[in-house]
Amino acid sequence: MERLAENIQYIKGVGPTRSRQLNRLGITNIFDILWHVPRGYINRDHTACINTLQPGETVSIRATILGTTSSRARRGMSILKALLQDRTGITTAVWFNQPFLKNTLKTGQEIFLTGKVAEKGGQAEINVAEYEMIGNEEETAKIAAVYPLTEGLNQKSMRRIVATVIDGYLREYPDILPGPLRDELSLCDIRSALRNIHCPQNRENYFSARQRLAFEELLLFQLNLVKNSLRTNEKGIPHAERDDLVSKVKGNLPYHLTGAQQKVIREIFADMESETSMTRLLQGDVGAGKTVVAALAAAKCVSSGHQAAIMAPTEILSRQHFCSMQKFFAGTNVAIASLTSGTHIKARNQILSALACGEVNIIVGTHSLIQDDIKFASLGLTVIDEQHRFGVRQRARLNQKGQSPDMLVMTATPIPRTLALTLYGDLEISIINELPPGRKPIPTKFIPHTGRKKVYDFVEKQVEQGAQVYIVCPLVEESQKQDLQAAVSLYDELSQIVFPQFSVGLLHGKMKAEEKQAEIEKFKRRKIDILITTTIIEVGIDVPNASLMIIEHAERFGLAQLHQLRGRVGRGQRQSYCILTGNPQSEEAFRRIKAMEKTNDGFLLAQEDLKIRGPGEFMGVRQHGLQQFKIADLTADLKLSEKAREIARTIEVPDNKILNKYLQLKFKNDLMQISG
Repeated sequence: MERLAENIQYIKGVGPTRSRQLNRLGITNIFDILWHVPRGYINRDHTACINTLQPGETVSIRATILGTTSSRARRGMSILKALLQDRTGITTAVWFNQPFLKNTLKTGQEIFLTGKVAEKGGQAEINVAEYEMIGNEEETAKIAAVYPLTEGLNQKSMRRIVATVIDGYLREYPDILPGPLRDELSLCDIRSALRNIHCPQNRENYFSARQRLAFEELLLFQLNLVKNSLRTNEKGIPHAERDDLVSKVKGNLPYHLTGAQQKVIREIFADMESETSMTRLLQGDVGAGKTVVAALAAAKCVSSGHQAAIMAPTEILSRQHFCSMQKFFAGTNVAIASLTSGTHIKARNQILSALACGEVNIIVGTHSLIQDDIKFASLGLTVIDEQHRFGVRQRARLNQKGQSPDMLVMTATPIPRTLALTLYGDLEISIINELPPGRKPIPTKFIPHTGRKKVYDFVEKQVEQGAQVYIVCPLVEESQKQDLQAAVSLYDELSQIVFPQFSVGLLHGKMKAEEKQAEIEKFKRRKIDILITTTIIEVGIDVPNASLMIIEHAERFGLAQLHQLRGRVGRGQRQSYCILTGNPQSEEAFRRIKAMEKTNDGFLLAQEDLKIRGPGEFMGVRQHGLQQFKIADLTADLKLSEKAREIARTIEVPDNKILNKYLQLKFKNDLMQISG
């Protein structure tokens, strides 16, 4: 097993330069090479003749390059075309947005390529999906793997490195599935799977390998989850209320609890009253009222004689929670404190002292709460908001500051329940699927950059009617590499030229904490009409009078982020709107924008996002290890995932040291060590 962790640099045919290239692909050791699976294959035995090409077909051909031309479409897309000839005729191959290939595609060279045939001007042309230049030495494999590459690395070099590793190291790879279990699940052994994913002889070999490797990834993921479970099953704190604090907090709420909120509160309170520590995930759409639920859980904890800690990933969100808690606990004797990296030393020391002796009942903060010098008199509840932004270790460190306190982790990123059960198999799950009364749908419309005047006219009309506006940009300052609207330049343009009659503000992550807070306060007090900002406002900003959200270059954002940004408006009585602007080039970008226009339902958007991007990008978080999935697809392999989850709770791996190393290699630094 140790040999699989060897540095890739010392493999025959690699060396320092090639090693740096492989590092850019996330490959640092032998294990990484074995799991650097092909993104496609070229079947040299199934090539079509040019004179038989039919529109709509996906084909592979072998031909000679007669010449190349390059051009640029009106929307900025680069188009590279190569004229190809075989013994039966001539056709054109087309590559989009790959202008650098002009230096690779040389006249007179032979090429294998695979792509979809289209008809252009009465002639067939191939939109290329995969290609490979044919050298003087003929490769004998009928099916050639096509790998993800980086600059300076070609397919032949990558294949040679993979072949060297397979020949020299594959025998070291352990199979954690016993033979009888493999037979029961109709899975091949792990070494055959790894060999056949890189060098399949036929379709049957490939699908057999894919099934085993998908199961392997899902099983490792579940073993990681089980071994590092947040659920301790330890004896916890049975919370028994001593006063009417929960009722008082309910009386301070701005609205009556929805049915969904009442249901999850019953679930949470039942957990808190039991003798086993609570580990529960609370899902809720943007604006569903998760903070209210957290406040009531904190009230129950304090009423039972213990302290509650609420941890958020950003200072803005932390401050928002602190302000909310002050409102919810107004008129009570509950002491609430805020602790972030921006807290001054003197104030921090006072808070730490009060926390340690129990004078502070509820502490709200950022990562600052997990620092070593933070001590609690009696920590009974931890609430972790936007939990996907924290790692396993960070969540565990906060909980370790008490004697098995209850834990409530919250997310405003709706996750389809089947996926949530896979990802959070160690947590109980509660869902708020109902918005508070009075929340109106937010009409959403896409307007291309050519319609900017129409957008600005609408902004002017809204501000004149007393509304406030967010305009979100993907960058802080102009970038030479990306033609994106930058917050700073847009601020200059709007404040000086377009809207000199209005007050325009600027907010971004490079500002100091006190500057950011001052700008937010000015916006809340309606001293700013139009706030130019970045995604820093994605969470933690609550300005009821803000009713128009404009998102520049919307194609650059994921659906979850677009939905979160849209959720910053629609919080008051005024009808709110969301305008998406940009210049989408890909089908995926168009699908995201259409989905935003179609629905305000975060759970429906989550389903669509999962279809479009797959689970790794959908979650967008490192600690889940989803970015390490090379084969498994949590949507297509749901049954396989459920089986892996079941087996992970029963399988015995005899040597924890082997499993530790295995999980380390697979999930890098994203997990805690297994004891033993």
